[in-house]
Amino acid sequence: MIALELEALLGDLGFRSFDIADCPQDALACARSTRPDLITADFRLLSGTGVEAVEMITEAVGEIPVVFVTGNPTMIPGTSTFAVVDKPISPSALAAACARVRK
Repeated sequence: MIALELEALLGDLGFRSFDIADCPQDALACARSTRPDLITADFRLLSGTGVEAVEMITEAVGEIPVVFVTGNPTMIPGTSTFAVVDKPISPSALAAACARVRK
């Protein structure tokens, strides 16, 4: 449900291609298939964490802007490197986070 809301909000910001993954390995497969312009990740995934997914993706395909959208913002390491949007998702906070990391 949250993934679909996030997809709609990102679509309003001009993003057009989306993949949804519930574990780091699936996220990596998606990124290898089509290199993303932006990664959005939650801390908690069905299996593993979004932090693990981001690390795997950036190791495999290089640096990509990242926005964590999570109810667990204190669990995200390196918050100066990544943008973090707390849940419930505020459209304006998401837009600001995307603009910040895509500079």
